[in-house]
Amino acid sequence: MKIDEDNFISQLVNKNEKALDYVIDSYGWIIKSIVKKQLYNLQSVQEECINDILLGIWNNIDSFDESKNEFKNWVAGIAKFKSIDYKRKYLKSLGYENIDDLEIGIPDTTHEEVTKNELDDDIKDMLNCLKERDRELFYKLYVEEKEIDDISKETGLNRETIYNRISRGKKKIKNMFKIMESRG
Repeated sequence: MKIDEDNFISQLVNKNEKALDYVIDSYGWIIKSIVKKQLYNLQSVQEECINDILLGIWNNIDSFDESKNEFKNWVAGIAKFKSIDYKRKYLKSLGYENIDDLEIGIPDTTHEEVTKNELDDDIKDMLNCLKERDRELFYKLYVEEKEIDDISKETGLNRETIYNRISRGKKKIKNMFKIMESRG
C-alpha cells in the first residue's frame, strides 16, 4: 500500500511504520525547525528530542482530531511542548528550582496564535533557500494544503513540473539543514 496525504493518518492509527516515514519526509522539516529554534543552544539533545516527538506522534495519533486541527499544527504543538520539556529538564539540571516561573502561562487561543506565528516565521526562514516560484509552490502545497491539480491550474505548470520542483526544493532544504548541522 502506498502511503500518501490521504491515508497516512489512518495508517499511523493502524501502526504502519511506513506512515511514520511519510510523516518524517513530509513534516520532519517542521519538527526540526521548531526543535532547532527552541533548543538552539542544546544541540546535544536535539536529536533525542526529535525522536521523542516522533514517538509522541506515534503513541498519540489516536488523540488527533482532523475536525479540530490541521495535522501540521498538531505536530508543531507536540514539537513545541516536547522542546520546552527538554529545556525545562536542562534548566532543572542546572539547579533552577522554580522552572515554572521561566514559562509564562498563555491562554490556549493566544498560544495557538503564538505557535502559528512562530511556525509561519520558521516556514519563511526555511523556504528562503528556494527561488521565489518554488517558495510559492511549497507554500501552496504544504501551508495552504492545495491539491496539485489546483496548483497546476493556478500556476500553469503541469503536475510533473510541480513534483520535480517540490522534489528539488526538498533536497535543497535537507542540504541546508545538513550545512547548518555541520556548522554546529
